[in-house]
Amino acid sequence: MTLRERYDIATSHLEPPFAMVDLEAFRSNAADLTRRAHGKPIRVASKSVRCRALLEQVLAMDGFAGVMAFTLPEALWLAGERVCDDILVAYPTADQTALARLADDEHAASTVTVMVDCVEHLDLIEKATGGRTVRVCIDIDAAWRAAGGRIRVGALRSPVRTPEQAAELAREIGRRPGVRLVGLMAYESQIAGVGDNPPGKPLFSRAVRLIQAQSRVELARRRALIVKAVREVTDLEFVNGGGTGSVEKTAAEKAVTEVAAGSGLYQSVLFDHYTNFSGSPAALFALPVVRRPAPGVVTVLGGGYLASGVADRNRLPQPYLPAGLRFDAREGAGEVQTPLLGKAADRLRIGDRVWFRHAKAGELCERFDALHLVDGDRVVDTVPTYRGEGRTFL
Repeated sequence: MTLRERYDIATSHLEPPFAMVDLEAFRSNAADLTRRAHGKPIRVASKSVRCRALLEQVLAMDGFAGVMAFTLPEALWLAGERVCDDILVAYPTADQTALARLADDEHAASTVTVMVDCVEHLDLIEKATGGRTVRVCIDIDAAWRAAGGRIRVGALRSPVRTPEQAAELAREIGRRPGVRLVGLMAYESQIAGVGDNPPGKPLFSRAVRLIQAQSRVELARRRALIVKAVREVTDLEFVNGGGTGSVEKTAAEKAVTEVAAGSGLYQSVLFDHYTNFSGSPAALFALPVVRRPAPGVVTVLGGGYLASGVADRNRLPQPYLPAGLRFDAREGAGEVQTPLLGKAADRLRIGDRVWFRHAKAGELCERFDALHLVDGDRVVDTVPTYRGEGRTFL
């Protein structure tokens, strides 16, 4: 039985469009992440999952501990639902209402850690919480710089880059009774989120690998010095780093106590092109064929589920099964309908399904209110996404 046949049989009672997760692939990807982490705990990036039931499944597996949330309201919800007792909000917040809720809730205040990278964040927290203590983590700039700083590769995140800057912010936190420093985080997006082996680009791939190698060495040295400088100011509960694309590299750093990962669980398209690991596509969505406008062409319903980031073709979902379909360059993935070209189109009939993969991981769940969990050739459960629980955090 082919993969497409298995999925079609398992979901034959469902009317597309719908989304599914292949549990065998999901579990395999989780096991591979833990293998790559070499014993260090993996904090699950919730924005890459966006399904409470699957977050709970992952956290029950060996090697996973803690959640990395993307907003404070999300973290408060997860804490209230007792999904996890260790939740790090990965991005700074200016939500004073949520900060006040955090300080008022004894369980959440002991469970949730918010991100800071400047004194203004501390001022805002203290204003919102009335001096009640909040756990905080310092975000460190992990970008690679060259040519005297004129070249920068990596996400534009924190202004805190040097051991001196980190230690000074740690001292300022220590002077304030309303905040308590418990962790450090540095996300090396230029390594963890950039594939080093894109197809058909050998020179570009070589350049990416060279930059990543230099960045790893620089960041490992700088991160160790930053951790040492901050630990001289105060104790730390954790030092977080990495992402799906760099798990084993980041975990190898002595200064790092835990790594983050999420996209590798679903194995979305943007994580296909790495030399250091290969995952199994686990999250898919099915669209029905509704037209056959011409030979070599079918049209499916919907499909315009583009990923965030730079607006280019890499953010399009990918026709997956049957193999051999491609978008029309003039139409791409449409809001209401999507034409697909290729010889495989002639074997499809009205009502058949085309299976797609999203470019990114959890963003798929913003389009569907449920995930159908497939094990073998049957659906074993149907669970709500964040959207299905009425939760839209961004």
